[in-house]
Amino acid sequence: MIFSIKSHGYEFEERIFDEPARRVRVEPGRHVEWMVRRVNIAERLYRITGADIYRDSVLAGLPVPIAHPLLNGGVTGQDTNIAVPYQGRLFWCYGDTFGLHAAIFSVSCAISQLPEKGGLDPAVGVNLTYFVDAGGFSREMLPLPRPGLVWIEGLFTVKDDTGRERLVATYTRQPGLKPPVESGVAVFDDAAGQFRVLVQFPLPRRPRAHRSSHPFRVTERGVTYWYLYPHLRVRDDWKALTDPKSWESYTCLERGSDFDAGNTHLLRGPSETLEWSWKPDTGRIEADEERQLIALGLMKKEEALFAMRDSQSGQETGASPSSVAWNAYRKKWILLAEKVGSVYYAEADEPAGPWNRAVKIVGHDHYNFYNVVQHPFFDREGGRIIYFEGTYTASFSAAKELTPRYDYNQIMYRLHLDDPRLVDAKTR
Repeated sequence: MIFSIKSHGYEFEERIFDEPARRVRVEPGRHVEWMVRRVNIAERLYRITGADIYRDSVLAGLPVPIAHPLLNGGVTGQDTNIAVPYQGRLFWCYGDTFGLHAAIFSVSCAISQLPEKGGLDPAVGVNLTYFVDAGGFSREMLPLPRPGLVWIEGLFTVKDDTGRERLVATYTRQPGLKPPVESGVAVFDDAAGQFRVLVQFPLPRRPRAHRSSHPFRVTERGVTYWYLYPHLRVRDDWKALTDPKSWESYTCLERGSDFDAGNTHLLRGPSETLEWSWKPDTGRIEADEERQLIALGLMKKEEALFAMRDSQSGQETGASPSSVAWNAYRKKWILLAEKVGSVYYAEADEPAGPWNRAVKIVGHDHYNFYNVVQHPFFDREGGRIIYFEGTYTASFSAAKELTPRYDYNQIMYRLHLDDPRLVDAKTR
């Protein structure tokens, strides 16, 4: 029997009819092991969500690492993860969630134990415990009595006026993939086991599509902030959190303005130097918008925050930032950026960048892998080893067929930061 052997980011050297394959005699009880060579710098470890994660192992009577190897919370497909430590455990939130007979479009959530408190080693897996309904299916965690898809952008913790730690989330409600018609901050009601809207924000002057956020805490000059993105922050303060005027963008736009393609008003000093600074009530400029300004001649490539070039080819990656975290091992801020199935690694001295060199660490063949997020709470050996996950899906890609069971689910990767191939990611 001939077996074709293909896997994203891996190579099999043997060929049959110029295709990676091997001819094997299939016999009862026989064990065959084949070696493949990893091309990706990052290592693909396991699937976190969906059905039948360890179906074949269960059928073969082999041991499995997770508590629910076949079906957990009724979930067969799950989009976009955001996670944060809360009350001594890990709190996980997801976007659209699908099951065998139902679907959720208003956030689903789960918890797990930290590795140092009884949880699994992240090299092995994650034991998720879903918030479920009476039928055992993952339930709505931010139900709104208004039409549209409800998605969480960022998840983090802030102490309220009484000094109690609260789990909060920025959220949006939108008609499909169109810009949101509602946004604000929700707070987790521990007693009810659901999020409640804390405050709605006025709609922005220039609506832009929902974009997942992976908040990280930064202290500057004695003031602690939550950065929702490298270029959007708010003070780590309950009152500031609910005041739209307290949110600041790191931007080169004139104060009070927004990106507007060829009509964008950039702030330049006497020597025509582009002036970046933190400003309230002012729009931020996204990576794709920077590229538009460069194409229009309004911004130089060396002036941009996210003009990342591939360290090997020197070509522009076209990638957009997805996740930022401080790394104690590299003593740098590290960025994971993405571009239709590819993940890039970059470093900078400041959380806002600039990020100008990147190393490709993950690639997928005509498949997508988006909303990539690093989990700093899983860092090992002082940050020498990091873990990240993303949504593996054929959506928005050139894929001609779906990967059974894996499509539209979360996949975990591991990256060793002492890999010599990452040297070229250093800012220059």
